[in-house]
Amino acid sequence: MGKKRIVTNNTEGGAEGKSAVTTSSKKRVEAGILYVQSTYNNTKLLLTDKSGNALMWGTAGGAGFKGAKKGTPFAAAKVGENLAAKAVNLGLKEIDVIVKGVGSGRESAIRGFISKGFGITSIKDQTPVPFNGPKPKKPRRV
Repeated sequence: MGKKRIVTNNTEGGAEGKSAVTTSSKKRVEAGILYVQSTYNNTKLLLTDKSGNALMWGTAGGAGFKGAKKGTPFAAAKVGENLAAKAVNLGLKEIDVIVKGVGSGRESAIRGFISKGFGITSIKDQTPVPFNGPKPKKPRRV
């Protein structure tokens, strides 16, 4: 993601130059929206700009956690920290947070993200709640 720039450092001792490849993001975003989807089995984070265009995302499974460990608050905090470390290159300063789901990683994912120095302007909970639920089973006829 972003444009690659090759930096060469020449030393005094000879013509040998050490080269390092660094990535710089072309896109600069001041404010964005962080979507946190937390289920019992996994935690997903999506970072978008204000108009809803996706910039980057991360999951607990993508962070290296497997099985039941994906649904833990520790895994969600690690995903938040990893995503925040990538978001520093965009110039992001403040975020709105939209939380969806009932998993245990809801709060810790947000805490992991703001640990890198981002400001939060608002937190919204958009967890879907049924009004009357599914139709009950018919009574059994014997």
